[in-house]
Amino acid sequence: MAAIVCVDSLTPPCASRAWLSAPHPDLPLVATATANALRIYSLTSFTLLSTITGGHKRSIRSCSWKPGTKNQPVIATGSFDASVGIWSQEEDDKEEWRFAIVLDGHESEVKSVSWSAGGNLLATCSRDKSVWIWEEVGEDDFETVAVLQEHEGDVKCVAWHPEEELLVSASYDDDIRLWREDVDDWGCVSVLRGHESTVWAVDWEPTQARKEGESSRLVSCSDDGTIRIWKKKPNQERPQQSRLSIIRSTSAEEWVEELQLPKRHVRTIYSVAWSKQSRRIASVGGDGKIVVYEEHPGEGLANGEMNGAGHSTGGLEPHGTLSKADAQEVNQQFQEALSTGIQTEKQEFSSWQVVAEYDCAHGVFEINHVAWAKAKVDGSQQEVLVTTGDDGEVKIWKVT
Repeated sequence: MAAIVCVDSLTPPCASRAWLSAPHPDLPLVATATANALRIYSLTSFTLLSTITGGHKRSIRSCSWKPGTKNQPVIATGSFDASVGIWSQEEDDKEEWRFAIVLDGHESEVKSVSWSAGGNLLATCSRDKSVWIWEEVGEDDFETVAVLQEHEGDVKCVAWHPEEELLVSASYDDDIRLWREDVDDWGCVSVLRGHESTVWAVDWEPTQARKEGESSRLVSCSDDGTIRIWKKKPNQERPQQSRLSIIRSTSAEEWVEELQLPKRHVRTIYSVAWSKQSRRIASVGGDGKIVVYEEHPGEGLANGEMNGAGHSTGGLEPHGTLSKADAQEVNQQFQEALSTGIQTEKQEFSSWQVVAEYDCAHGVFEINHVAWAKAKVDGSQQEVLVTTGDDGEVKIWKVT
């Protein structure tokens, strides 16, 4: 069993609730969205470098670094004032940031912003139930290329695929939607259904974590207390329908719920993050707990029994053994899988086990966001977790 150890807290802490912290993809920086400002911290000294104010009239809810801007960092912010801001670091004064442009269009608070891998597209989503896609067509010049309005509730999160121009969104309507451009129009190519309440966050499996030839996967977390992994079915395969979820696709793309991670949270799960380095998944939520999961490929069958219809039992103990109750659940699900004719070859499945947990990571406060990052710890660059809480604290953790 691994241990989660607190390395440090970023100083000074925020004076009020902190919503999200976004590590820069290349630089030792992390940006934190707070009630009154965007704060830029060092992941070397863990101290505040810049405080960005102005531009927005209300709290900043989300932020995202533009890829490929190592020499002059650019960051997008989404605010409760329904606007999106683009900021760039001043060349002559690294502590100063220029408010380059404001993007207006949403009718209510912006919940999430995300740059595409190429950095030319910016996705935003809002309480107004819409997802907007903006294209940068020149310096400080953006055009709206799509307004997607198929969600029936508040859209909580958007995230771009790490390689493709494929966008995922998650919503209060319990659905996850995938969007692609077809010729000149953006449209929904798949709807992933299975969660029984609000889907708060999604994250893609990093390219570095995916084995050659394997389909893309993504992870989602929800108010229903579950964390689910979804996988794209190759076009040449006949889609399999899980008894645990129904996925209706509006095009040739088919995605299925591969499995659910072991249940450890007792309240809403607000955030999940998939590591590029360790390939682990971390989750946080309203119970103030940090949970870290690890995949064990080819262990989806135990003694000839399947962990559900492509679904992890969620009952694996820290050392990989099953409790009596969990073993009964495995047997029941295995028999149901056989009765539905679902394939149960061992190589098709993997299991996820909890490798570390930490209770009350931010005291009595809820944890709003978690991210994997690189930080200088004990004199060397190491993989760390960054958690952001209602207490205004941003904490750095390592998993040992």
